[in-house]
Amino acid sequence: MKTWIAASALMLAACATAPAAPTAPQDAFMSNLRALCGQSYEGRVVTTDAADASFASERLVMHVRDCSAEEVRIPFNVGEDRSRTWVVTRTESGLRLKHDHRHQDGSEDVLTQYGGDTAGEGSAERQDFPADEHSRQLFTANNIPQSVTNVWAVEVHTGRIFAYELRRPNRHFRVEFDLTRPVDTPPPSWGVAPVAAHAH
Repeated sequence: MKTWIAASALMLAACATAPAAPTAPQDAFMSNLRALCGQSYEGRVVTTDAADASFASERLVMHVRDCSAEEVRIPFNVGEDRSRTWVVTRTESGLRLKHDHRHQDGSEDVLTQYGGDTAGEGSAERQDFPADEHSRQLFTANNIPQSVTNVWAVEVHTGRIFAYELRRPNRHFRVEFDLTRPVDTPPPSWGVAPVAAHAH
């Protein structure tokens, strides 16, 4: 009896300390995201912050380029600027969004690899990513403390829209991409080989 109790206690302790696995809504979200793999879509800024006027005037194209069970990489081109890639990965406890920013020579920008992990299970259509500690330190070190409260979101409404959103006090940016109208594959992000090169 004592052995059984001890074994049960050990099992309970293990359960208490093990990180939670991604939830069913997060599994569905990743599945919805992977279903777009290989496709590219044009988008538009739908918010009205004056800070985004120049951004909104450019052609915005996303390409769901590299997909695995654990990671989806989505280059986001703003006109001729191919510095941005959104990276959504699984973690032991949920999902993570990171922003991979690079210069034309492929080297990393000072402001790169920022983002955060999901704090809740979200839904099959939307996941929210509050800024993590690394990002908060990065923003503070680069004199943009207002960004420490950033919460990013990614939405996939199958057959309708893909959306990327940023919110913080007094700031709201959102761009929506039309999933009903795929466009030609854009040039790859800076520092990344063209898709065809992977065949060699």
